[in-house]
Amino acid sequence: MRAVVTGGAGFIGSTLVDRLLADGHDVVVLDDLSTGSEANLADARSSAGDRLRLEVVDLSEDRSIELIAGAGAEVVYHLAAQVDVRASVDDPLGDAEANVLGTIRVLEGARRAGTRKVVLASSGGTLYGDADPSLLPLDESTAHRPESPYGASKLAAGAYLRVYESLYGVRWTELALANVYGPRQDADGEAGVVAIFTGRLLAGEPCTVYGSGAQTRDFVYVDDVVDAFVAAAQRGDGLLFNIGTGVETSVDGLYRSMAALGGGPDEALRAPARTGELERSALDPSLASAELDWRPRVGLDEGIRRTIDWFRASGT
Repeated sequence: MRAVVTGGAGFIGSTLVDRLLADGHDVVVLDDLSTGSEANLADARSSAGDRLRLEVVDLSEDRSIELIAGAGAEVVYHLAAQVDVRASVDDPLGDAEANVLGTIRVLEGARRAGTRKVVLASSGGTLYGDADPSLLPLDESTAHRPESPYGASKLAAGAYLRVYESLYGVRWTELALANVYGPRQDADGEAGVVAIFTGRLLAGEPCTVYGSGAQTRDFVYVDDVVDAFVAAAQRGDGLLFNIGTGVETSVDGLYRSMAALGGGPDEALRAPARTGELERSALDPSLASAELDWRPRVGLDEGIRRTIDWFRASGT
């Protein structure tokens, strides 16, 4: 099989690329390298040879349509996105350009190529918004009520999947991801608290918890997420799936676990809550279990340990 992975030089994308290549597939990566890195693909490029091709392109460029169309891929995995909630609040137009128009370009390239299927990475927390806590963990029937431009852009991207299926017969699966963490996540970025805490703990620097610290997230390990993408290439046509653990972990609880494993003070620094952040989030993965035969396998303590070990070994 030949696959296209947009955002394939990023944290999740490069891990997916590794898996696809290990399974014997050819891969074309589209990435503008604004947050991704060629270093994430270094091992894959040295071992896969001409089975891996990297095209440096921004999905705001119409050239991206031609690259996807020309790749002739059976499956397109669309992971490239602007993923920072706070950046979307500051610049809603830029967020929409990346996440809405970028998705349309991906779908248009897939349509022209006769691609069998598009698998879209969406955002579970921001798609559902601050839902009634009594509904947690949220299932896929939960109303979509995004409370940030980022969440709205992901809702719009999902709507375009349905339009392209109706008009052009492009099959799709949408994965609403919980808070993904693991090796290669950017410790200097804004989207991954596990990576940020890891980088600061290993550097002997203080960590900051914004807000009360009681806010919760559903942390899911990157290898488990990649399992879901691989499964979605063959199953789950026309469905949205939650990809999470169903378990709430408070930010304070996360910090204490990480400080115990990575070395650090018992308490983090405190700062005011940030605009657009959810108070509580957890996703019910039951439908993914039933339809994709997927379930999370790596527990949080083990995932944190693997992540810290990787950061130590890489010197990141």
